Parts: sequence; structure tokens; C-alpha cells
Amino acid sequence: MRIDILTIFPEMFGSAIHSSILGRAEEKGLLEFHAHNIRDFSANKHHNTDDYPYGGGAGMVMLAQPIFDCVAAVSAKSEVKPRCIYMGPRGKRLSTELAKELAKEERLLILAGHYEGIDERVMTLMDDEISIGDYVLTGGELPAMVLIDCLSRFIPGVLGSDESAEDESFSGSGLLEYPQYTRPASFRGMEVPSVLLNGNHAEIAKWRRQQALLTTAKNRPDLLLCAELSENDIAFLRQEGIEI
Repeated sequence: MRIDILTIFPEMFGSAIHSSILGRAEEKGLLEFHAHNIRDFSANKHHNTDDYPYGGGAGMVMLAQPIFDCVAAVSAKSEVKPRCIYMGPRGKRLSTELAKELAKEERLLILAGHYEGIDERVMTLMDDEISIGDYVLTGGELPAMVLIDCLSRFIPGVLGSDESAEDESFSGSGLLEYPQYTRPASFRGMEVPSVLLNGNHAEIAKWRRQQALLTTAKNRPDLLLCAELSENDIAFLRQEGIEI
């Protein structure tokens, strides 16, 4: 997959997309990243990318011209038409389902806005507007990084195990992930649950399911309302004094 990022701060993406799992995926040819500076496409002699909003109001709005020209130039770098995404607070919420959908694309173009937003006419170029949560950040660069990291996990070969992306919070069952432990079995008086040491895979699976239910009930009870719960799950929650 080729991912083009349009931003006025391309330097922010250096280590974020070229290190760790994403960096290894890039080395294997599974991912291809390109960060483009929108300022380079400004027709203004000062290379401005923003101006005051019509109608008044606080802050500045990103100009349409540099973004239009940047999108056109970047889109032409490959025969594959990119799916264009604007990272904005009005967009649909990023989810596992949406990440899986985007991971199937051959090419993505991600626009990271800044200031008070972008000239609305830019949205005629976008296929999607995506938000990573109900809060406001200073720019779209960090949300773009979150989106890239999230969807990359569903591209075959990016993770060490094909099961990793499915066996985590918000994946599969809709529950938060169960607790994890590693060596040593005893650390500063704290013991690893004995069920994880006995080699009984059925008992381990049952324990993990129950722990996922308890963790979700404690931290995100709203998720239980739409999770896929069996009769055994409901009976266990009621046994623990949790009603749904």
C-alpha cells in the first residue's frame, strides 16, 4: 500500500512512520510512505497556507489553492487513484471496522489539516473525513499517524502473527483485551494466575474470556451493550454482580 500524507509539518512524520513495525513493513515493501509539504504548492510569494475566515471568527483557515494543487500533483505520482481522507473532528469515528476497510485499499492520500480547519471547498476532493475521538487537537498530523498505525495492522504480513490484530481490544468480540503476563511467574510478591501455567488451553480460554468481560465492565461498560455475549457470559457477569 502507498500512503501519501499532505501536511505543513512533514518533519513530524519521520520517526513515526519509519520506525518499529511500520518501518519493518516499509523495508519489506508492504507499505510505502510519502510526506508532502503543502507549503511547496502555495502560489503566494510568502508561501502562506492560511488566511482569515470569511464572516469573522477566531483563528485562521487553510487556503484551498495550495491543497488543491498538492492533491493534484501527488495523485498524479501513481496510476492508482488514491482514496482521499481528511482528518477532521466532524468525521466518522475511526473504528476497527473502518481500519479493516481502509487496509484493503491500494493507495491512500491523507490530508492533515491545521489551524481552525480547511476551506470547505477542499472537501470536494475528499472521499472521507475521519476523526479519532471527541476532542480537539492542534492539527491533523497526530490523527493521521494514529490512522496509519491502526490500519497497517490489518495488512497481511505487517504484524509478526496473523492472529495479533484480531486477538486484541476492540477486535472480534467487541470486548477489551484480557490481562497479559510474562516471565517470571512470581515478581515482588505478585503471582501469575495459576490457570495460565497449567497448560489447559480450554481453561485458559475461559479465564481470558471472563477477564475480558470484567475489564470491559470496569473500564468501558458501554461496549457490553453491543458486544457478542453468550448465555455463559451473561451468567458470569451476573455472578459478579454486573447487570447489563
